[in-house]
Order: sequence, then structure tokens, then C-alpha cells
Amino acid sequence: MPPSRRTVISTTLAAAASASAATAPAKRFYEQWDVFTQTRLTGNPLAVFLDATGFTDAQMLAIARETNLSETTFIFPKEPGHRVRIFTREQELPFAGHPTLGTAAVLRAHTGKDKITLRLNAGEFTVEFDKSGYGEMVQQDAVAAELHDVAAIAPLLGLSLDDFDTAYPIQNLSTGRPNLIVMLKSLVSLGKAAVNWPAAAQYFADGDRQRGFYLLTREVLNKQARVHARKPTRGGDDPATGAAAGPAAAYLVRNGIAKPNERVLIEQGTEIGRPSQIYVSADGLRNIRVGGYCVKAMEGSLLFG
Repeated sequence: MPPSRRTVISTTLAAAASASAATAPAKRFYEQWDVFTQTRLTGNPLAVFLDATGFTDAQMLAIARETNLSETTFIFPKEPGHRVRIFTREQELPFAGHPTLGTAAVLRAHTGKDKITLRLNAGEFTVEFDKSGYGEMVQQDAVAAELHDVAAIAPLLGLSLDDFDTAYPIQNLSTGRPNLIVMLKSLVSLGKAAVNWPAAAQYFADGDRQRGFYLLTREVLNKQARVHARKPTRGGDDPATGAAAGPAAAYLVRNGIAKPNERVLIEQGTEIGRPSQIYVSADGLRNIRVGGYCVKAMEGSLLFG
């Protein structure tokens, strides 16, 4: 007896479903955390892919462009230790501050451990958390490089000479990624700074391509903060910049704004509605510590394959 029409349709649908399942893309899960904050939807957002096994460099770069955040990190759980790679929308980075703290917070949430060591391209970085969730990393010793003249920097920032606090030097410092630390007189001066990027690129033509400006002022919004900061980038302000806060910690101590090994607060991100709190300390150029809180904001999956 020939099969009924209903039987034929059911068999066809089952075969189609089986074929579809066999060719369906795999899901790769990620979490998005807000870093250097205790309040969701503030701080600096970070997407963390929990298992990047099999991802190519090109795929990770494409995923970072898809998340469209300042950085996206990828964990490789099958490699020894906590192997992590960091991508921006344009390139891979050997180290960055908020991705290090944020990825460590994710791993702490999944492992229950309060001490997390990440294997980054720049080496191993350990983040230690206390019971409140505050995490702190020790960055590389700072390198204090060249000084710059106010007259040369003012036009690059669209500012007048009167906007600069000349009691403090303009200096290039680095704990892995160079930043030109600039002290301005007020929040008004900080807010109106507008980088002329073509002129800045020409000025820094012989320097590190990742060099940028980290703008500070001693005028603050939160009375507990020691300085207010802005980190302008070509794509807009960065809400919180751990890789710049480390050099800034050394700068504050070297210039008498903070005592050696005193933990002080840097506020950042308010100009773009992403207020962030970065805690830093330094013993001169050594023992550079950068810390803060992180909070999980969302989770999801990527259809891969």
C-alpha cells in the first residue's frame, strides 16, 4: 500500500529538519560587561567571547567590528592558562586596561577564583579581586619619555595656551601603550578640547602609532576624585582607559598630586554619558596598580559557521 500523503509530508519535513540541523551554524556565547563601574549601562562596555576555539584572526577582527565596541576579547579555554586575545575594530592589541579587568571579571564569575592571570600577547597579567568584587591589576613599570611644549600641543587640541596648567609638564608615559599626559586648568578647558587628528598624526609621525592624548584636570565633579580625565580617540571619547590610567598614576606621583602608593580615583566618561571610576596607585614608576569594579550587562550568542 503506498504511503499516505500525510506520511510523505511528515517524512519530508523530518528529513529537511535533520538536514537543516546538520548545516546550522554553531552558537558561540558571549557576555557584555561594563568595566570600571558598579552601575549597568555606564563605564566602558566590553564583549567577551567565552570560547574562541577555531576563530581565525580575520574572524575575530570581523566580530570586533560587529560588536562595534572599543575592544572585544576572546578566551581560548583549550590552551594552557587563561589565553586571551584583544581586538579593536581596526587591529589586535597586545594589552589594554579595561579588557584585562573585564575579562578577568568574567573568568572570576565562571571559576569562582579571586586571582585570575591572563596570558595576553604582551605577557601575563594578574588581576586580584576582593570579596566586594573590586579587581586590581599590576601593570608594567612605567617608562617616562619625552616632554612636549605647550605651544606645540595647544593647536593639536584646539586650545589656547591659557587652557593649560603649566605647573605640570606635558609628558609621554607608558606602561605598554604610550600616552601623552596633558594637564589642563579646568573642566571647561577639558570639555572643549578637540583633537586635530591629521595634524596630530603628522606631529607624532616618528612615534608609536598607538600614542594618544590623556587629558587631565584637577577640577573634578566627584569630590572623592583626584583628577578628571578624557581620552579622545578618532572614534569619539573612550569612557574609561585603564592603559592610560596606569601611566597617569605614575604622572600623579611624580608631580606631587598623589603620594607614593596612595590609591586615588580618576573619574572619566561623563562627557559621553558613561561615567567611570578608575582607581590607581604607583610608587614612582614602579608598582603601577589600576583597579575598579565590573558589572555584567547582557549576554548572547554568535551564529558561527
